Amino acid sequence: MIDTPKNDNNFTDQKSLNALKLHGEKIIYAVLLVLAVFFGWQYYQKNYAKIDTVAADAYTSISVRDERLVQAYLNPQLDEVAKQALAEEEKQLFGDIDALVAAHGNTVYAWQALMIKARHQTNNNNLDGAVATLSQATSINLDDDGLTAIAKIRHARAMLANGDTNGALSIANEAMPTAFEASRQELLGDIYHAKNEIDNAKSAYTKAWEALRERQENRAVLALKLQSLGVNVEPIEPTPSVVSIPNTQPVIEGGEMFEMIEHDSAVADTQNPHTGN
Repeated sequence: MIDTPKNDNNFTDQKSLNALKLHGEKIIYAVLLVLAVFFGWQYYQKNYAKIDTVAADAYTSISVRDERLVQAYLNPQLDEVAKQALAEEEKQLFGDIDALVAAHGNTVYAWQALMIKARHQTNNNNLDGAVATLSQATSINLDDDGLTAIAKIRHARAMLANGDTNGALSIANEAMPTAFEASRQELLGDIYHAKNEIDNAKSAYTKAWEALRERQENRAVLALKLQSLGVNVEPIEPTPSVVSIPNTQPVIEGGEMFEMIEHDSAVADTQNPHTGN
């Protein structure tokens, strides 16, 4: 009699069952994780992505109105009627900014809108308003140390311009990312100079210069500040830039760009386009 081979199906089924018992929880967890990611993304697209689009559109409108005002104020022959019209336009701009911040406070669009508002307030010599606006910008929670540092530096500069040297000093002494060390030290130098603490001013300016030297970036205004205090510094040969980045580039990128825009805007803010001074 010929023996018939036993069916291996029972053995295979038992092996599969054992494998499922051993790895079943991991498989189920992996499936649940994939589903969670998928449905989470769907939820984000339906809710937060839409909010970001609304905020972006609002900021675009603000940016266009701001640019229109900036260009108009460059006209040296504005009559009283034109000035009144621009003042009304600026009032509407501020209203749009306040509405954006109220609806989308913790977004980069709100942050940039507040920067625009503070610039206009500074140009109008409304330093109290600029200080309040920049203080509001520092409280926006973007989880971005670079944006926070820019807001702090501008806030401190507005306080310094408004005569609050101690308040400005308190902010300038706060920790900031390394990429902002040159601007922070230069700010400290300006504050100490305003307080007539010349030795401290020299020390801070020198630290700012050395921070710039490390990345081979020249800053002519800082060199003049040092020279005015009798400090001679060796010139810094800047690293040639392959791409020129305009000052109108949105402030949404990394550290060194933040530093560069911060410095350029700080210098620009001392020139009032309303008066041409």
